[in-house]
Amino acid sequence: MTDATPNIFPTMRFADAQSALDWLSEVFGFHEHAVHRDEQGKIHHAEMSLGAGMIMFGEGDPATQGIYITVRDADAHYARAKAAGAEITREIEDTPYGSREYSARDPEGHIWSFGTYDPNTYEATSGS
Repeated sequence: MTDATPNIFPTMRFADAQSALDWLSEVFGFHEHAVHRDEQGKIHHAEMSLGAGMIMFGEGDPATQGIYITVRDADAHYARAKAAGAEITREIEDTPYGSREYSARDPEGHIWSFGTYDPNTYEATSGS
């Protein structure tokens, strides 16, 4: 990742991630970049692109929106945030899609997630 490579991605949750994926494609013209499903076929994590931009989403509380930022060393970033008193909303963990990441809430309630996963370097696939 260079300083010119995008590393900040809007994230959101939908009550029905599959319907959202279909709708975003049909209505706004987004393209699937990567879709990670569980054993039952439910979307765990999805990435969709529109031009050079990309969004990431999954299934959950539809009121949840946030920002995901790719960092080189998630453990060091987590330690810094925790030492500075950040409210950690998701402890640092390894994810099924190969990232090491955590989430924290800012003073006004926005969720910020930081991790090693970089959608720019992930090969575009569907249904993986």
